Amino acid sequence: MHRNPYAKFVEGRNLVESLEQVPQAIERAVRGWPRARDEQSYAPGKWTARQILVHLAQSEMVFSNRLRFGLSADDYVIQPFDQDAWMAAEASARESALDALDAYVAVRRMNLALCRSLGAAHLSRAVTHPEVGTITLEWIVAFFAGHERNHLPQIETIGRDT
Repeated sequence: MHRNPYAKFVEGRNLVESLEQVPQAIERAVRGWPRARDEQSYAPGKWTARQILVHLAQSEMVFSNRLRFGLSADDYVIQPFDQDAWMAAEASARESALDALDAYVAVRRMNLALCRSLGAAHLSRAVTHPEVGTITLEWIVAFFAGHERNHLPQIETIGRDT
């Protein structure tokens, strides 16, 4: 199995607890700052807070689909996506940071309820990713839990007074 690029962010952590804690931390930070920060970036040339939140909402929808198809469809093959192309496709939509945050948190609540119900047999179900190979649903859960932990420091950096 291909190494999970985000596993290092959740190593030794309970994945379900991580999936619960990180959105709460992001939500506390974002709701607590002046809205002008929504268009600030954590570093030159990087996504703004609003774009990170849109990306997290998009990623949560992908997580939801991969998890549910993986549980319900035999021989499921994941559809890869290009995060930059997705961001470009929504560039003209200009949803607010709070709309993106609300979408991310709402879909996460649904995903958390499902993740809490999964046993070892569910998590060991295999799916195929065209770019990665055979992976399990546990790999997918770890990927998305680690992915948002990767983005949390970016949000925290934007949230600090500069």
